[in-house]
Parts: sequence; structure tokens; C-alpha cells
Amino acid sequence: MTALPTPLITAEALRRRLAEASPTLLIETSFDLTDAAAGERSYRTGHLPGAHYLHLDRDLADHAPPADGRFRGRHPLPPRAAFAATLGRLGVTPGSAVVIYDRQGGVYAARAWWMLRWMGHREVAVLDGGVAAWQAAGGALDDAVPVAAPAAPATPYPVNEPGMPTIEVAPLGAALGRVRLLDARAPERFRGEVEPLDPVAGHIPGALNRPFKDNLDPQGRFLAPAALRAAFEPLLAGRPAGEVVHQCGSGVTACHNLLAMEAAGLAGSVLYPGSWSEWCADPARPIARG
Repeated sequence: MTALPTPLITAEALRRRLAEASPTLLIETSFDLTDAAAGERSYRTGHLPGAHYLHLDRDLADHAPPADGRFRGRHPLPPRAAFAATLGRLGVTPGSAVVIYDRQGGVYAARAWWMLRWMGHREVAVLDGGVAAWQAAGGALDDAVPVAAPAAPATPYPVNEPGMPTIEVAPLGAALGRVRLLDARAPERFRGEVEPLDPVAGHIPGALNRPFKDNLDPQGRFLAPAALRAAFEPLLAGRPAGEVVHQCGSGVTACHNLLAMEAAGLAGSVLYPGSWSEWCADPARPIARG
């Protein structure tokens, strides 16, 4: 069986892999924050043959009221057991080769990639360039929605120790100044000039701005690993990747930067899932602008 390239796979490599009949489970995660049904509509219109669909709000986040009443951001992570059940429903096992894609430059695919890695899954990759790259490589789309084939009835993915590190709001607040905090939002949001999604504009004090879109070339594909490394190393200023914390508005586009660092050979950085939406919900927390 051909090994799956990670963390990114080109459309050409995926086409070869599928032509060789190497077992590969495809997942689409297209989404639109302004129209939560748009991604699923586009998936049903046409997707990579055999691909399943995961929805950001339903499958990659948990919007149930928390028991302690504390707001955890706009896209809090689901309980690990709940996501394990989702993976089991799709037939994902620890030995599965999984390729994830979207139509938004890998934004939502990176979130799903990170979550599979968080569950301890290693053989998972993002399709570089998504649907557009697939079609440019001669790949066809299909509107048939596959029936999930779980390995065994009601068998969830194993819940082991987290495979990717996270940090919660209180430890992050205590660590400010001792970690390198990278904010993946657009520059105008980071500076606090506009804020279309959250009630307060600005950023966490000490954060540096690394817009996730800077990871992509004009065709919507990730820059070469050497170019990504050259972009991130000055931001790290000699710190190891394990001292880097990624955040954005709600813990989604932050995963794009985390994936880019991994592609650059800078593995081990940390996700702050609640991100700005959680941070700014408490008026006692400091904010910065400019």
C-alpha cells in the first residue's frame, strides 16, 4: 500500500493513489461562515468521487451549552468521545489513510486535519489546492452521496491521549510574554479596525499577526516548505515550535498556520481553541489595538 504524503498531498499524487486502488477515505469540509449551509450545498452539487462531508458547526465544533456556563468561543472543540463517534460513523480506523479537502484554500480542511491529529491519527493529509486543484489535474466530480461504511456497528475511533497540544484561556493568560502567540486573522481585524464576527475588536496583547492567507500562492495552494519556513522562522525568533501558540477568531484558521508550520518542518506548536472570540468575551481580560 502506498504511503500517504503528509501533511499535504497534491492533486496529482492523490489521483495516482486512487488509480492504484490504495485505500483512501476522502472527506470534504467546505464551509462559509456567513452561510452555514453553503458548503454542504456545494458538496451535494459535486465533490470528489466517494467523498464524505463534515460540517464545521455540526461535526467539527460543539455548540451544546457548557455545564459550567463559560463561553468557550464560537467554534469550541467537541468532546473527544463525540468526535470519535463521528469518525467511527465514517469508517475511520487508526489504520485509515484520510485525505481532507475544501474549496476555501484549506481553511476548514486544516481544522479537520488538526482534529484527526488531535485524536492521535497520523495518516491524514490535506489536498493542496482543494477542489480547484483536483479539477485542474483532470479529476472529475460526482454528485452521488456515499453511504458510510463503519468497520463495525457503532464502533467509535479509539480515544487515546491527545496527539496535538492545546492551551486553555487561563494558562494562556498566565503565559503571555513567555510564549510566541500568532494570530491568523486578517490584518485589519488584528489591528482592531473592523470586527465583523465578535463583539470586541482588537487582539490579545503580545500577539503577532500571521494572516493565514499568506500561506497560499495565487492559485490557492500552500507555498513551498522552504518558503513557509522562511516566513515563520523570523516570527519564532529562535523559539522552538513547542513555544508557539496559534489563535484566530474561533480556532479554525489558526489550524491553517499550524498546518503550514508542520509542512515547513516546524512541528509541535500549540492551538488555543477558544481564540479571540473567547478571550474578548471577558471584559476583565486585556486587549490591544493597532
